Amino acid sequence: MSSQRPDISYTVPGMSTQDSGPIISLLQMRLHSLNDLALTLKHIHWNVVGPHFIAVHEMIDPQVDQVRAMTDDLAERISTLGGEPNGTPGALVDERTWNDYSIGRAEAIEHLGALDLVYTSVIKDHREAMRATETSDPVTQDMLIEQLRGLELFQWFVRAHLESSGGKLSTRGATTETAAAGQAADQARDQP
Repeated sequence: MSSQRPDISYTVPGMSTQDSGPIISLLQMRLHSLNDLALTLKHIHWNVVGPHFIAVHEMIDPQVDQVRAMTDDLAERISTLGGEPNGTPGALVDERTWNDYSIGRAEAIEHLGALDLVYTSVIKDHREAMRATETSDPVTQDMLIEQLRGLELFQWFVRAHLESSGGKLSTRGATTETAAAGQAADQARDQP
């Protein structure tokens, strides 16, 4: 699945190349995921419209910058472990297990509804990677924990726009970006 070199000739002291190989593969998928997230966030930044345009437009750019910094950390960790990070668009498309973001030009609330699901997926997979490195590589786990802190914060920013005064998320139960976007728009129309 991953485009890593099959034969890793070195890794960090105290870890075998056999142990670093699976971690490199895991990190490569996280690299693809965060590269995709950065592009998706920019897509939203360019395609958001409506009365909340400026708030969402300006909220997204710092997230893009921080997600891009996370990708750099992932790629550098892959290299440190003796791997070869692959950040090409072709590798991302060939190796990803998810579909492209599905919302084009749309109201801010629709994009935020869909983005909530994107963040849920990215965070869930990042947590799985964090758990997978708990005993094998605490240095990598520490990096993933720090990234999760930022990703969860960004999702909270998004969810603040989707939450009712009673604490209910408009995207609750949605399983597709289109459904989440629609539910968010419906709730926004129903609020006074």
